[in-house]
Amino acid sequence: MGVTLSEVARHAGVSLATASRALNGSARTVGEALAAKVRASADALGYLPNAPAQALARAATANVGVLLHDVADPYFAAIARGVSDAAGQAGLLPLVINTDGEPETQVRGIRMLHGQRVRAILLAGSAHTDPEAVLAVDAALSDYRADGGLIATITDHGPAYDAVLPDNRGGAADLTRALLGLGHREFAVITGPERLRVPMDRLAGVREALAEAGIEPAEGAVQHVEFTRDGGREAVRRLLDRPRAEWPTAVLALSDVCAVGVLGELRARGIDVPGVMSVAGFDDIPFAADVAPALSTVRMPLERLGAGAVTLALESGGGGGRPVRLALPTRVVLRGSTAAPVARGR
Repeated sequence: MGVTLSEVARHAGVSLATASRALNGSARTVGEALAAKVRASADALGYLPNAPAQALARAATANVGVLLHDVADPYFAAIARGVSDAAGQAGLLPLVINTDGEPETQVRGIRMLHGQRVRAILLAGSAHTDPEAVLAVDAALSDYRADGGLIATITDHGPAYDAVLPDNRGGAADLTRALLGLGHREFAVITGPERLRVPMDRLAGVREALAEAGIEPAEGAVQHVEFTRDGGREAVRRLLDRPRAEWPTAVLALSDVCAVGVLGELRARGIDVPGVMSVAGFDDIPFAADVAPALSTVRMPLERLGAGAVTLALESGGGGGRPVRLALPTRVVLRGSTAAPVARGR
């Protein structure tokens, strides 16, 4: 097996991306002294440059690849719209890959986009909590970036990547504090799968705010489901199977799509919202204000997330220097589903 570019980078004491730019002819150059050091290491080790790598660095296609969990989810659809608008302004065409949040599908998507010589790859779905999944995704991205590819992520996928960072934890904490301010003390939390970082970050924000108020969620009050309408329905059914005295006064569904499922199930059972139970979501997807009652939520700048990732990838160069971390604030929006303070002695 021949000498790899990673071995050259280690020998020269530089990053993989720097070694790639020095040897593969990227449009982004490195200083002559550093380039000479990399070339000397390549000569010493007998490295033969990879012709496809040179082709990608010099002649990337006018495409940007976008990997997201579910294109049918309004959250991801709004992000994809932001990507499409910003990419179009840069003369690029987005290629969207639906991964269902599965790391194996994500890795296959990255490698396919690499083979298509896309200009940049954007990760629009949550990072994984499983270390093996993280390593597999990182390896595929490293190969792509070593060939001159540009990368940016939406939410935190590790310190190696430029990232647009919405305040998932802070937004969830602020929403919880708002419900506490309405008098709620009995909470249920519906969050996403433990294999994904975003739902776990949101759950951490809820726990933080409840701990400040001296509240520990009751046993079984935290439900992990898929961030879907059916997931919301499934979770609230479990909560309602308990004696009525154990029902929460407030349900925090940490995804608007989940919250819509919660509202639908409560409506089907004739349970008044917010008279008996308040409901809140997260994301402020486009129709959150149009459901009945209108959904209280945390407003995420969804299209700005997508557009910001495109800008980061193209303008910062995808992580060759110190990664850029662009923080975007969130905002609590209280609507009809939590409009009234909790009824005392309900």
